[in-house]
Amino acid sequence: MNKVDYTSTILKTLLYLSGIGLVLYIVTQVKVVIAYIIIASILSLIFRPVFDFVNEKLKLNHTLSSIFTLLVVIMIFVGIISLLIPIVLEQGKNLSLLNVNNFEIKVNALFDELTFYLSSYNIDFDNTLIDFNTLSKASIETIPQILNSVGSVLGSFTMGVLSVLFITFFFLRDSIKIEKWVILLFPTKVQKRANKSVSVIKNLLSRYFRGLIIQISILFVFYTILLLIFKVEDAVVIAFLCALLNLIPYIGPIIGLVLMTFLTMTSNLGLDFSSVIVPKTIYISIGYIIAQLIDNFFSQPYIFSNSVKSHPLEIFIIILVGGFLFGISGMIIAIPMYTAIKVIGKVFYSENKFIKKLTKNI
Repeated sequence: MNKVDYTSTILKTLLYLSGIGLVLYIVTQVKVVIAYIIIASILSLIFRPVFDFVNEKLKLNHTLSSIFTLLVVIMIFVGIISLLIPIVLEQGKNLSLLNVNNFEIKVNALFDELTFYLSSYNIDFDNTLIDFNTLSKASIETIPQILNSVGSVLGSFTMGVLSVLFITFFFLRDSIKIEKWVILLFPTKVQKRANKSVSVIKNLLSRYFRGLIIQISILFVFYTILLLIFKVEDAVVIAFLCALLNLIPYIGPIIGLVLMTFLTMTSNLGLDFSSVIVPKTIYISIGYIIAQLIDNFFSQPYIFSNSVKSHPLEIFIIILVGGFLFGISGMIIAIPMYTAIKVIGKVFYSENKFIKKLTKNI
C-alpha cells in the first residue's frame, strides 16, 4: 500500500468514526423521541390483528381501520387509568400534609404488631432490621412534596401519550410504505434479504408481545381471584399492578410479592395480627408463588418457544446482559432486541456454522 492509499484509508476511517460519533450524539439528544417510536412500534405490533380484522373483514380503508384500532387502544388505556384512580386517590389522602400523623401511626402500628408477633418466637426484630420508628414526621412530610412535583410531569406525560398515539396511527396506516422506506436504507444487493428480515422480525415480535398480554392477563385473573377470596381492599387494582410488574423479568415478580403482602397487611390493620393478618398474608403469598410457578413453567415457556424461538438459558443470559448494560429498561427490551439480531444474523449470515446452530428454530 502506497502513502496515498494509506492516507486515504486513515481519512475514511476517521470519517467513519466521526459519523458513528455523530449518530450516537444525535441519539442521546433525541432519546425521548426514539422511546416514543419504540413504544408506538410495540403498540402497532400488538394491535395489528385488530387493524387486519377491521381492514379485511369489515372492509374499512386503512385510515378508518387505523382510527378504529387507536380507539381500542385509547379505551384500554382509559380503562387502566380508571382502575388506578381509586387507589391513587386513597393513597394521596394518606400522604397529604393533613394526614401525616395518621400515615405515621399506620406505619408504626404495623411495625409494632410485627415486632410483638416475632418476639413470641424469640426474634428481636429491633436488632435484625431497620428501626422504622426512626421514620420521623419530618421524613414522612417529604413524601407529599415529592408527590407535588408529579403535576409538573403530567404535561410531559400528556404530550408523550399524544405523540405515541400519533406515531402509532401512521405505523398502522402506512406500515407497508414504512417498511419499504426502511429497506431502501440498505444497499440494493441486500434489499431482498432485508425485506425478509423485516417480515420475520415483525411476525415474531407480534406473537411475542401478544403472548405477553396473554401472560399478564392470566396472572391478573389469578391474582384478582386470590385477593377477592381473602377480601383485600382494591383487589382488582393490586392484582393489575402486580401482574404488570411481571414485564420486568426476575425483579418484577419479587417487587410484586412485596407489594401484595404489604398492601394485604395494611388493609387489615386493626384486626388481630397473629390470628388474622399473618395467616392471610401467608396464604396470599403462597397463592402468589403458585401463580408464579404456573407462569414460569407453562406460560413463559410457551411464549418463548412459540414466538422468539429461543432456549430459556439464552433468554436468561440476554436479560442479565441487558440489565447490567441498561438497567430495568434493558431487561424489558432485551428479548425483542435479541430476537431481531438473531433474525438478521440468520438472513445475512446463514452460512456461518454458529449462527446456523443458534437460529435453527427460526
